[in-house]
Amino acid sequence: MTDRELDAAGVTDPALRQSYTQCRTLNARHGKTYFLATRLLPPARRPAVHALYGFARWADDIVDTLDGTTTAAERSDRLTRLQHELESGLRTGDSAEPVVRALADTARRYAIDHRHFTDFMTAMRADLDITGYATYADLRTYTYGSAEVIGLQMLPVLGTVVPREEAAPHAAALGVAFQLTNFLRDVGEDLDRGRVYLPADLLAAYGVDRRLLRWSRDTGRPDRRITAALREFEQLTRGIYREAEPGLAMLAPVSRPCIRTAFVLYGGILDAVAADGYRSVRRRAVVPRRRRAVVALDGLVRVGAARLRHRSAGVPPVSGTPAETSPSTRRVA
Repeated sequence: MTDRELDAAGVTDPALRQSYTQCRTLNARHGKTYFLATRLLPPARRPAVHALYGFARWADDIVDTLDGTTTAAERSDRLTRLQHELESGLRTGDSAEPVVRALADTARRYAIDHRHFTDFMTAMRADLDITGYATYADLRTYTYGSAEVIGLQMLPVLGTVVPREEAAPHAAALGVAFQLTNFLRDVGEDLDRGRVYLPADLLAAYGVDRRLLRWSRDTGRPDRRITAALREFEQLTRGIYREAEPGLAMLAPVSRPCIRTAFVLYGGILDAVAADGYRSVRRRAVVPRRRRAVVALDGLVRVGAARLRHRSAGVPPVSGTPAETSPSTRRVA
């Protein structure tokens, strides 16, 4: 975390600054697409986004540990301890766990509904026991806690030019779109963890089951049935992007370039999977660096234009980031 970002956010406590810095490191290391988009936000808002990402990543790493030495029971215990830290941190505004300390501070500053964090932890708990989903409806029950609430957590930080409840369904849909994109990209890696997120009924419609996926992963050989099933899931995911897109214009102008960039880059992952022949059972498709650079440059142009309008025309009413939730008007714990 740069001093400039923390200073802009009004974070002065040394321990809290260190906590936010750790969250930023997690974001930069593990969420390269997300981190790149975050760089387009005003500096004052970036620490909060890093805190939200850092906590989610911390929890996700617990359930996804595959080091051969950590048992399922140990992962469950670690997740339980994190749950207790979360509950205590949200209640008191402080925690001995750095990512929880930053998260609690962000939740307080932006008045984020604590239920979003509780629902997220419920989804993480599901990953300890559930290894597949029979139907798309079953999967969406999971993605409510693992993805929709992430979009809802972000909304107060980003700010809106419409009542927040009007933008909320689109923010939730965007969270789901991003996660379904990751599911499609990471079919093989998730299979190695013992999980198949693509709905069993969708796969079965093309004659695909877990055994066939495992065969393709192990042999590196393609199968037209798998290709057809993944193509169907791609189209389903693009439909969620269409649900989310109207929400971009509902965000605060200074936040739109960030989220639009993420929208385009994550959509680009779908393009990369398709261009690679839907081989994500065997390898991860990657958006070319040149494409990422072009999208980021477009985002920077949009940032400059938004800030110019911001200065010349005055600030429009924004829901979610007025003085009542502005870091500069709240005491930093």
